[in-house]
Amino acid sequence: MKLRHLASSSLSALALSACAVGPDYVPSTPNPASSAPLLSADDPAFAPDPLPADWWRLYNDPVLDQLVQDALAANTDMRQALARIDRARAGLRGARSDRLPQSEIGAGATYNRLPEQQLPAGLDREAWNYDAGIDIAYEVDLFGRVGRGVEAARADLAASEADADAIRVMVVADTTRAYADAASGAERLRVAHEIVDLLDESLELTRKRHKAGLEHGLAVARIATLRDQRAAEIPALEAQRRVALFRLATLTGRAPAELPPIAGERSMVLEIEQPLPVGDGAQLLARRPDVRAAERRLAADTARIGVATADLYPRITLGGAIGSTGPDLGDIFTSGPLRWVLGPLLSWTFPNQEPIRARIDAAEADASGSLAAFDGTVLTALEEAETALTNYAAAIQRRRALQSASEQADKAARILRAQQREGAVNSLDRLDAERTLAEARAQLAAQDATVSRAQIDVFRALGGGWSQG
Repeated sequence: MKLRHLASSSLSALALSACAVGPDYVPSTPNPASSAPLLSADDPAFAPDPLPADWWRLYNDPVLDQLVQDALAANTDMRQALARIDRARAGLRGARSDRLPQSEIGAGATYNRLPEQQLPAGLDREAWNYDAGIDIAYEVDLFGRVGRGVEAARADLAASEADADAIRVMVVADTTRAYADAASGAERLRVAHEIVDLLDESLELTRKRHKAGLEHGLAVARIATLRDQRAAEIPALEAQRRVALFRLATLTGRAPAELPPIAGERSMVLEIEQPLPVGDGAQLLARRPDVRAAERRLAADTARIGVATADLYPRITLGGAIGSTGPDLGDIFTSGPLRWVLGPLLSWTFPNQEPIRARIDAAEADASGSLAAFDGTVLTALEEAETALTNYAAAIQRRRALQSASEQADKAARILRAQQREGAVNSLDRLDAERTLAEARAQLAAQDATVSRAQIDVFRALGGGWSQG
């Protein structure tokens, strides 16, 4: 009873006096300018509202919702990331287990033959001998080696989870872009066919006027050339659309032939017409998975400095063992000789501590590198966000100009068609108007696709909405 009280008191005293060596991690605070409103967000195309986590639902497209769900479930990079999370979680469990007493049960049986001169009276020279026991050891975390190890493992797990979020952002953005490219391809094909149809009408009218002696054969050849040039673009547009569908199939874990037909039925450009919610710099940095992962890796490497530093000091282990040995298996559980031992064990690498100090220097270098990586990740996140916002705003402005140009070209072409029927203009003026209209409409359709892709780039740069809070 006295021994039990002494052990309990010693444990309590050691626990109270324990301290964790090494630096305590203080979360890095980015430059205040990094948390300010984004410079490029000062545009009517954007709103200060925070980006929702499921941003792709802003498109209000159930087909896209299902494709995103399929992609997240099937993506092989995502499966690898989840496996890394499981590994980090197992590492955290292992680190936490070091806080608990470690026990080991052992048992064995040996067949012995003793020399004549060593044989006790009354015992056989040859006999079986049985032994069983249990050893228990508990490391007193006097200098925080175990605690720092748990701290590092917890940060490693958080970094793995942030890495998985980054892959989710990529998968959702790539899936949405492939779906948008297929839809934009269908829209561009529709416009291309409409242009060819209009040129067919112009060609038919020019041929009729040629037969009536009102146009030269050169006019027919020129309008036919323009018509064939525009028709030649259709196969390439169809190929681009099919390639987008093939990519969409791969992203959702399907062979190209297995992609449901509904995935390729959208013929309108995928676009959110309302101002995009982008938030501010602080929300961006809190949301970006790569920033969170870099910050957690910095925390883990900081904690590992403490793990290495703790080896400079003595390591104290409280241990005990109890067992029994006997010539018969039943003896070790009943009347066999009982042995026990209890006491502390002190181990200390001294005086040559240079290997330990080398490990400390290495851990500090790792932490310095992680700090630099974190700072760089913050700057990259801000750059990517500002770039995406700027490109999207510019794409919107360019489309407005192209819309105006297309409307004016369509108006001019209709006037010249009417005047040609009346013989008021020559074929060259009509040809120039048709060429201008075809070019304006094709550019507008291509710009619609550019706006759609730029919009998705904004969501990707903003971090996709995943945040651990």
